[in-house]
Amino acid sequence: MLTVNPQRRINATEALKHPWICQRERVASVVHRQQTVDCLKKFNARRKLKGAILTTMLATRNFSSRSIVAKKGDGSHVKESTESNTTVEDDDCKEDRKVDRSATVIAREPEARKQEIVKLTEQLVEAITVGDYEAYTKLCDPHLTSFEPEALSNLVEGMEFHKFYFDNVLGKFRKAINTTILNPNVHLLGDEAACIAYVRLSQYIDRQGVPHTEQAEETRVWHRHDGRWQHIHFHRSQNGSK
Repeated sequence: MLTVNPQRRINATEALKHPWICQRERVASVVHRQQTVDCLKKFNARRKLKGAILTTMLATRNFSSRSIVAKKGDGSHVKESTESNTTVEDDDCKEDRKVDRSATVIAREPEARKQEIVKLTEQLVEAITVGDYEAYTKLCDPHLTSFEPEALSNLVEGMEFHKFYFDNVLGKFRKAINTTILNPNVHLLGDEAACIAYVRLSQYIDRQGVPHTEQAEETRVWHRHDGRWQHIHFHRSQNGSK
């Protein structure tokens, strides 16, 4: 009765004579039952898996990302097939593999971004260590703000305050210097911002050949603008030298 072509579609009289109608108690209860049950089980399993993945995506993205994820989820559908069970199972396996790959990418994405922030911070600290002002400015926002011991508890904005130390202090009076970042802890603030906190140890030899180690606790904030991370704020506490 659902055939679109009227020439091939059975009429009402023929439909009433079909075993599924005239022998309903004996035929209708068994025809296609197992196939229908199997299809429902496969659909339900896929639905639960997709639901778990969407939950993970919602937990690791910010509000704006969640709306994108929802749109992608709404576009998914279950393919209805009139082919053999083997073909249906093959399609299911392919879709399950795609879902598994998506889940893996989602799970790795936050960790990859954290590692990116750590590497950027290492580059920034290296630029400070060797006194490379050009490399430093490429990583920083022009309106960088900071609290640091040299500013005497005042909030400093802009690059001029820091340029003084690059021009007159950094890399000029120490024969050797080695910097180590300890225990970096990254907090992702959505997709466009991150905060990293760590301890920085600086080893150097003074003019008399005496080794020194300085320790500082630093917190730095990064913001991604136009696809590029920029350092926008930091707070440094100095504990002196040993």
